[in-house]
Amino acid sequence: MDKTHKTEFQRTFLVESLPEPLTRASSHIQIFDNYIANTRIRLRSIRDPQTRAWTRILQQRFPQAENDLAVLKIAEIYLDDAEYDRFKLFEGCEIRKNRYAHEFDSKMFAFDVYIGELWGLNISKIEFENIEASCKFEPPPFLIFEVTNNAFFSGEHLVSKTFADVRAEAGKLKTL
Repeated sequence: MDKTHKTEFQRTFLVESLPEPLTRASSHIQIFDNYIANTRIRLRSIRDPQTRAWTRILQQRFPQAENDLAVLKIAEIYLDDAEYDRFKLFEGCEIRKNRYAHEFDSKMFAFDVYIGELWGLNISKIEFENIEASCKFEPPPFLIFEVTNNAFFSGEHLVSKTFADVRAEAGKLKTL
């Protein structure tokens, strides 16, 4: 057992908008991901708008196997304010998004609504307990395109893109 990383089984989909009953005013968290160039590391800041509390994490993320973004290894170090200040120099290569959680058919979905240069991009991620559960998953109708293994839609690639780039890439995809 590898105690240095947790393993995350996930599938990722593009969605047109938040599914009902969610709206942009629904409860959510704000995520600020700053990618450290030429590494697998990001500095993540999470803000809860209701409490105004911040959580800051230094994360390393990488696929367990090359070209398989459905199984990721993730290591995290939670930072206090003083530690975070030491990493502030990496701010700037950033993606901002609002994350909403919603249960559908007994499965929890995370919906990321991107802001800034990626305004208009909406992604849903579903985590699973193992690869078998991931493979058995039947996507509900609000999930339009699966992009799990399309590296273009991973944060470290999106950080340098605009919504026009996203639209061009999405035009190459086939609906579910």
